[in-house]
Order: sequence, then structure tokens, then C-alpha cells
Amino acid sequence: MTTPQHRPWRGVLVATALPLRDDLSVDHDRYAEHCAWLVDNGCDGVVPNGSLGEYQVLTPEERAKVVETAVAAIGGARVMPGVAAYGSAESRRWAEQARDAGCAAVMLLPPNSYRADERSVLAHYAEVAKAGVPIVAYNNPIDTKVDLVPELLAALHAEGYIHGVKEFSGDVRRAYRIAELAPELDLLIGADDVLLELAVAGAKGWVAGYPNALPRASVELYRAAVAGDLDTALPLYRQLHPLLRWDSRVEFVQAIKLSMDIVGRHGGACRPPRVPLLPEQEAAVRAATEKAVAAGLA
Repeated sequence: MTTPQHRPWRGVLVATALPLRDDLSVDHDRYAEHCAWLVDNGCDGVVPNGSLGEYQVLTPEERAKVVETAVAAIGGARVMPGVAAYGSAESRRWAEQARDAGCAAVMLLPPNSYRADERSVLAHYAEVAKAGVPIVAYNNPIDTKVDLVPELLAALHAEGYIHGVKEFSGDVRRAYRIAELAPELDLLIGADDVLLELAVAGAKGWVAGYPNALPRASVELYRAAVAGDLDTALPLYRQLHPLLRWDSRVEFVQAIKLSMDIVGRHGGACRPPRVPLLPEQEAAVRAATEKAVAAGLA
């Protein structure tokens, strides 16, 4: 049973980028160090095997070990893996793997191999919920073509299938409708570039991208925003927004990894079919990151 006191998805949970070696194999030691570094720098936990973690191009063995590595590094209470897969049975198996590894919650997209209808979405979450680990839904209609609209989220919550939602639609108006229809459903900021708007609207957490490169400044921004301290949050948001908006672009993994490299972390390459940024994209990310560093935000 999930109580309001035990909601491990609250706060800043970083959708972790995955460090790869030169041969594009997963560098699990470096990943463990990255998870620990994020927590040391004020983040509340990590979300392995999200889109930012390139889960779609991992083998099952790699994907399982990424979860186990994060748990070993920072403890399962701070780890909420993505368990998205083509079928409900496979997503349930990933939820069971996360549960058995010691994770306190999982994050689940709707069916993403086809444009599922409402009944299919309900059946999908019902099946994965059988794993017995609390689920945070992930609404990403841009990539999945399935939109978890507020009414559908309320139905999923009423059935006990979900406890929170990572909202990536970009439509900040939905925050108020979700709060009306399902007041106990925790809204999590799902896109970095609507952080302030959703924080003001009552978000309880942030599944975050840019803290991979700038954790301290990102956490300061989040804490100020949810506290309603706009004197602190708004100037910081303006400073960081040229970077935060990359989280909503197709090239978000490459952009965040490049920023990590610039600030002295290991971002590195991505697995195909992702390709390097175009020169003008790289220049834009580099300029915005160096400006943030110069402002003391790294």
C-alpha cells in the first residue's frame, strides 16, 4: 500500500543518461558513479531505462544490469526504472525485475507499439500493476501516439493502477484538470522546459533531464519553484531555459550528453540509430552550456 508519506517519486528524479564506452558497450562502473554523484549533488533519485537512458537499444541483459547498478549505487528507494515495452507481458516482467532488484516504484508508458484505445490502455496498466510495485504513468503523446488525457488518468488512478504521472504533453493547462479529477494523483513535471509552469500548478516531482549536467542549479530551481519563491526561480529559469528546452527536442539525448561533456562529466556517444548533433545544433548547445558555466550554474 502506498501512503502519502511513502511516495518515492516525489522530488527531483533524474532520467539518467547512460555512459557508453568507445565501443558503445555500457560502462556500468561509470553509471554507478553518475547515480551517486547526482544524489550527492542534491537530486532525490534516478530513473534508469527511460528514453534518455536509451533503453530501446539495450539488450535485456544490459537493461536489467542498469537497474541493478543504480540500486547498488544509491539504494532501491531512490530508483524508479522505466518499464516500457511493446507488450503488457514484457512490461510486467520488467516491473517484476525492478521489484526484485529492490526498487520502490516504476514508470510506465502506455502501449507504444500501436495507437491503443482507452480499453487497451486500462488493460495494459492493470496487467503491469499485478507485479505489485507502485506505477507512475508516463504521458508522452508525441512519441507514443497515445494520449493519457486527464479523464483517462483519473480512471487509471481510480482503479488503483497508478499513483502519479510524468506529464510530457507540454500542455500545462492539464495540471488543473488532473487535480480536479484525481486530487490524490501526483503530478510530476515531465519536460524540463515547462518546469516553472507545472511547479506553480502543484507538481510534486520532476522526472528531469538536465540535472545530468547541472544538478545543483536544477535542484535549486525546482525547490524554489515548488516553494513559490519566484524571486529565486524566475531568473534561474530564464538562465537555464535555453538548455532546458532541448529536453523537448528530438535530439535531447545527444544535447544533454554534450552538456555533460562540457561541464566535465562523461556524456559521450549514443547508440545508433541516434546520430551526432548537426554542427549548428552542437554550437547552440555548447554556447548555452558554456554560458551557464560562466554564470556559476555548473
